[in-house]
Amino acid sequence: MATTIQLDAMRETGRSLLAEQVAERINQYILDHNLASGDKLPNEFELCEQLGVGRGTIREAEKILVARNILSVQRGRGTFVAEKTGEIDDPLGLSYRHDHAALARDLLEIRIQMEPWIASLAAQRADEADLERMMAQCMKVEELIRRGIDHLEEDKKFHQCIAECTHNAVVPKLIPIITFSVTLFGRLSRNSLVDETVRQHRRIAEAICAGNAEGARAAMLEHLYANKARIEAMKDEK
Repeated sequence: MATTIQLDAMRETGRSLLAEQVAERINQYILDHNLASGDKLPNEFELCEQLGVGRGTIREAEKILVARNILSVQRGRGTFVAEKTGEIDDPLGLSYRHDHAALARDLLEIRIQMEPWIASLAAQRADEADLERMMAQCMKVEELIRRGIDHLEEDKKFHQCIAECTHNAVVPKLIPIITFSVTLFGRLSRNSLVDETVRQHRRIAEAICAGNAEGARAAMLEHLYANKARIEAMKDEK
């Protein structure tokens, strides 16, 4: 009996290793063929033939790549390169930290060092299309706040717009850390700083639109320090 269990475990390990190897080969195929978000991959039969493995292994490999947000499987249509390829919402596993207030403070320490520079760079590099998109997103957040509707998802997109204004390929990849913090802070504070959010977002956006790098930096710092003060106040209340 023990031998049978060991053999089964070895086979399972072998299948997992093979699926990982095939996942890497599919990933390399994406890179070699310069496939972009939304591009379709060959179907299962073609991949089986190209990679010399069975359909079960292809499906396991695709599951691995879906979990990494590299592939998106659309039933009845096929397998595609995922949007925001390779990006996940919580890349650092922060959601498993149980002390959310302490985590919010730690995230704000990082954001205070990072986001004012991002805002400053955005003011220096944004083009007209960037500015229109960012200001429209700023106004969308304001409208939701005025209507008393949860604005956190649109708030995250506002910060994403600012990152894209930098025209730096790496900066938007850092945004999941920022957007995770936005969601966490909103839940902890119960959106108690909505009036300040409207005013501070508008100051950031207007400074970026004016090409005022120092003004954008200062406005972002004001926004982050207001969040930090609220987190500290919540700590004192407890």
